[in-house]
Amino acid sequence: MKILVVDDMTTMRHVLLHMLRDLGHADCDEAIDGLQALTLLHKKRYDLLITDLHMPNLDGKQLLEKVRSESELAKIPVLMISSEDERSKIKEIIAAKVTGFIVKPFNYNTLQKQIHKIDKCIV
Repeated sequence: MKILVVDDMTTMRHVLLHMLRDLGHADCDEAIDGLQALTLLHKKRYDLLITDLHMPNLDGKQLLEKVRSESELAKIPVLMISSEDERSKIKEIIAAKVTGFIVKPFNYNTLQKQIHKIDKCIV
């Protein structure tokens, strides 16, 4: 599974990449924001997009909306990760057709369950 990880915080990206590798997902790329992610999404094929919600330039919700609006990207599963706990914001993300949502902080088990759930849907 080829995964693109998007987060403006270097530490969070590296923690997530480390967790993914420990879970057996070594084929990962990283982006610092939604704009860089879109560039990579147009250059390579990904099986999963994992993105933070709050980022500069193009945030996770805007990235999700752009992905869903482009026919060649629309089917990519998107897993949103955020410390956001405001119900209205989370409902907006769900309405934008996010595939999964993880609230920070999270652990290996939570990440593994979400990826397994997504993986079952795309098979």
